[in-house]
Amino acid sequence: MKSALWIAQRFSFARKRFRIINIISAISLAGIVVGVSTLLVVMSVLNGFQKLAHDLFITIDSPVQCIPSDGRSMAVSDSLLHSLRAIEGVSSAEPYAEGEAIIVAGKKSELVVLKGLSEASHQRLIVQTRTRQPLFTPTSISVGELLAYRTNLYRFREVKIFSPELISLGLESLSQPYLMPALAIPETTVSSIFSLQKLFDDRYVLTSNRFAQKILLLGSGEYSGIDIRIKDGYSRQTVTGHLRKRLAESTLNKRCRVRTLEEKYSNIFAVMQLEKWASFSILMLIVLVATLSLTGALAMTAIDKQRELFYLRCLGMEKPQFMAIFIAEGGATGLAGTATGIIIAWSICKLQLLYGVVKLPSKSAFIIDAYPVDMLTGDFLAVGITAVLLSLAVSLYPARKAALIATTHSSEPKTN
Repeated sequence: MKSALWIAQRFSFARKRFRIINIISAISLAGIVVGVSTLLVVMSVLNGFQKLAHDLFITIDSPVQCIPSDGRSMAVSDSLLHSLRAIEGVSSAEPYAEGEAIIVAGKKSELVVLKGLSEASHQRLIVQTRTRQPLFTPTSISVGELLAYRTNLYRFREVKIFSPELISLGLESLSQPYLMPALAIPETTVSSIFSLQKLFDDRYVLTSNRFAQKILLLGSGEYSGIDIRIKDGYSRQTVTGHLRKRLAESTLNKRCRVRTLEEKYSNIFAVMQLEKWASFSILMLIVLVATLSLTGALAMTAIDKQRELFYLRCLGMEKPQFMAIFIAEGGATGLAGTATGIIIAWSICKLQLLYGVVKLPSKSAFIIDAYPVDMLTGDFLAVGITAVLLSLAVSLYPARKAALIATTHSSEPKTN
């Protein structure tokens, strides 16, 4: 194998009689460099947008949640919260009450998502949004900006908000009068209007846990789930695995389950992943075209080196060894182009990450000024391995061609 690599190196860098071979080889190398670097930059930018969406979602939601296995609520005890907080990598575990509700303001009404937050979650949201005052009081609400615009809501406006299940109770009360006391429609005021992320701004209403329990008709100690946040420096996958293992070993495995943010918003994150790997498939065609031109360069090299191949045949070299020479030459070209492309892509992404060189077209339309970038080791490995494998694959045909030329000539080839 060492002799094959040495001969491949000589064939690659030795002066060739046909200048066109040098040109085609250079085009192949440049194509691999451009394809690999472009692909990695595009994938890193798409990763950046996905990370940005994830960071926006966890302003209200959490990376991991513990939710009921069946039904819409679960009993949450202090001992359960303490056991979750004791798991390595967990920074906080706070219960929340969440469900659909109907908000009525004047003649307008809208189906919304109501989420109740604990005091600790409320304080964290105040810090994240950099507001000076609480978003809501124990008996008031905070509404999303787009929702407020549609329903003509503003600060201190009085509204009515109730669960759709209240309608079902109303129908049951016709035959069961003892249910009448539960039919009171809660009234409240709008304390603030928030702007976080389009999904939340369009549908969400925030309030305290206790008031949300009252609106959603949940009993004392009953919640929709537990928001679990992760400490800095810990992997989400690792902590999620620890949570699932802890639940599986306890008696809670039949009552609740672990759900990640990606699972809750699976449609949104699935589309992002589809965009990323569709870009991978399309841009990998650039690398494929470049490696196919490498086939022509290697085949022409085999024809140009008939004399040398004949001499090597006379020295006892066999067909597999001839094939190894040209496979090594193609693989070395692919490896050099891939390595150069990776270095260029890493440099571009690092500059963008540090200095935000390429700006977004409209600062007012986005919450950030420049394109976000997130470089993942897995992406670099996937692109690099695929590019090298393609280079090796397209080298098989010229390798067989060279072996055929070397083994079928019984005498020294004629020269001009």
